[in-house]
Amino acid sequence: MTNASLTDDQRWQIALAKDRRFDGVFVTGVHSTGIYCRPSCPARAPKRVNVRFYAGPADAEAAGLRACKRCAPDRQSRDEAAVLAVLKLLREAEGPVPLERLGAATGYSPAHLQRVFTRAVGLSPAAYARALRRERADAALIGEERVTDAIYEAGYAAPSRFYDERKDRGMSASDWSRGGAGRRIEWASVATTLGPMLVAATEKGVCCLAFGEGEAELRARFPRAELAEGGADFRDLLARVVAAVEAPGTGDQIPLDVKGTAFQQRVWDELRRIPPGETLSYGQLAARVGNPKASRAVGGANGANNVAVLIPCHRVIAADGTLGGYAYGLDIKRELLNRENSG
Repeated sequence: MTNASLTDDQRWQIALAKDRRFDGVFVTGVHSTGIYCRPSCPARAPKRVNVRFYAGPADAEAAGLRACKRCAPDRQSRDEAAVLAVLKLLREAEGPVPLERLGAATGYSPAHLQRVFTRAVGLSPAAYARALRRERADAALIGEERVTDAIYEAGYAAPSRFYDERKDRGMSASDWSRGGAGRRIEWASVATTLGPMLVAATEKGVCCLAFGEGEAELRARFPRAELAEGGADFRDLLARVVAAVEAPGTGDQIPLDVKGTAFQQRVWDELRRIPPGETLSYGQLAARVGNPKASRAVGGANGANNVAVLIPCHRVIAADGTLGGYAYGLDIKRELLNRENSG
């Protein structure tokens, strides 16, 4: 993403998030102190009124600012160049790229490159490559009649590699693309202080939590799955889910069985990192996942969340501080936030 494609509001959200992925894209000028910084500078955030953004060090210095000694924005690090090179190689690769090859391309040892890349991106090179392949496979499955064709199209060398990666993720891609065919889903509808709530789970974990829905809606989500009344193990899980809804923010250890694109998974992971009682705007959340212009896509990922409360999309609000939207109504969203704030 280039500096020219960002608005100042987006740059400000990136600076607040201290997102190192935008180092080198622009610099932040703080006119009350006379310095300019990288977006990721760990220094305390300045007041917005004192901040201007510049395309690079030369522009900031022409405005009379000096480089921050803490984050050294006037020096592009070798690490940054290496990370950018690896990202490009992985995105353009048609198959797995060995860490040794990535190290040779950047002049780093494989072990050091692994540390540098993971610190910058939040995923190891191998995990990032797997996420790319999964996203391509998910997209291909939508348009392919045969799952095997989609697997090869996504860049997997063999179907076995695809299924090895998916075996601990609950429903496989073919399960989801065929409406849960061949899978058993136990479910129940229970009363809560927030209203009737549906909970459904596979053997891996909760795959649906929704308010005001019943069997008809669940069958619409998983039209080919075997739906069954929950047994003893499910009832224990259900009790934990109800407790987590009555006291939101307490269900971190409840197992989930959810599927999404790599982008959706990143959004959901960031949602689970928001502490109970705190909120983010859609723009702030987009900046945290590395794409501050993706507020609408973040909203779409929130809407694709099948496990309300456990993945706390209710903690995302509008930029003006109002509640924004919520699939199950603003009264439930407001009450969830009130409970977290008073907890």
